[in-house]
Amino acid sequence: MAGHAALAEEITKVAVLENYADIAQAGYADSAITVDNLRRAIAALVDQPNGINLAAARSAWIAARVPYQQTEAFRFGNPIVDEWEGKVNAWPLDEGLIDYVADAYGGPTDDNQLAVLNVIANPRFSLSGTEIDASVITPELLATTLHEADGVEANVATGYHAIEFLLWGQDNNGHAPGAGDRPWTDFAAGDDCTGGNCDRRADYLMAATDLLVSDLNWMAEQWAQGGAARTHLTQTPDAGIVAILTGMGSLSYGEQAGERMRLGLMLNDPEEEHDCFSDNTHNSHYYDGLGIQNVYLGEYVRVDGTLVSGPAVSDLVALADADADAELKTKLSDTMQALARIKTAAESGFAYDQMLERGNAGGEALIMGGVNGLTDQTRSIERAVTALGLNQIAVEGSDSLDNPSAVFQ
Repeated sequence: MAGHAALAEEITKVAVLENYADIAQAGYADSAITVDNLRRAIAALVDQPNGINLAAARSAWIAARVPYQQTEAFRFGNPIVDEWEGKVNAWPLDEGLIDYVADAYGGPTDDNQLAVLNVIANPRFSLSGTEIDASVITPELLATTLHEADGVEANVATGYHAIEFLLWGQDNNGHAPGAGDRPWTDFAAGDDCTGGNCDRRADYLMAATDLLVSDLNWMAEQWAQGGAARTHLTQTPDAGIVAILTGMGSLSYGEQAGERMRLGLMLNDPEEEHDCFSDNTHNSHYYDGLGIQNVYLGEYVRVDGTLVSGPAVSDLVALADADADAELKTKLSDTMQALARIKTAAESGFAYDQMLERGNAGGEALIMGGVNGLTDQTRSIERAVTALGLNQIAVEGSDSLDNPSAVFQ
């Protein structure tokens, strides 16, 4: 069984779907709780700018990533999540849209004329021929005007990574150790202000955080009893189970193994880090993997230590094909061990940026250990689909895995 005492006759697809929805609701609620903690830490920084309060806000941001990354396994199979996710976790971003950047960053490009807009320094600007009044920075301005401005996905104005950039600034260390090093004086008042426009920088940071709390609370509501996401998932049980396995497989393969890990290694590019400003990518990878395992085993530990658990996909697979279930659980465990190696190495001083450097055999081995584990477990997820007699899932792909030569074209 999947680590709980459910009896075989109680393992129904409907029960599995309800437990899955309970875990989703808890994960998004925890994400909102931890971002609300972040909001309080940012309010303290804005009210009294100093190094201690900036460090506390950064720590709160890292803590807020833990529950959210575990919710990414609810993507790909659930349309309501995919349509919403870009608001809260889009990356990579052209950070010059938001604030000042180093000269080496460059200027506007054919792909993005707003790449160095710097809305913090420019309370008025032209967008698609329309003059925009951004003299007051509000959540609405960020969400409806700036985010994906001009239809460019890299114009990320909201979510975790916009906040991350404002707390850390650019990481200009390349493959050398060290994250972004924005000074606390970028939020100071009067003559102590560095970087210019410190009041607007603080306003942007507060607006982005308020918006993120609101967005996360909204998603938690969608998974509550009677919520749209739960209702959509449970109305057709077979389709619901396919959605669960599709989310697991797509996050495992195309998204995490491909776009977030293998691609960055192929390009040897630290800008391809998921949490590139804070050097927190090792944690993002680890908790993404844990979220996939949570979904299969039907259990999640909340930020207050409460265990949410119940009938799981693992139970259904075990009843249909015990060997397929055992294989997948072993693969999930192997992947978590590989991701833990990356996390342990990074926490010991071997930063993910360094692992990505061309010719760094140790770093390549660590990252490829995760890539191979995630790829391997995807094959076992597909075997589980077959064991359940369901239609084969459509797993998201990645050129880095499926057509590597295309990456360099």
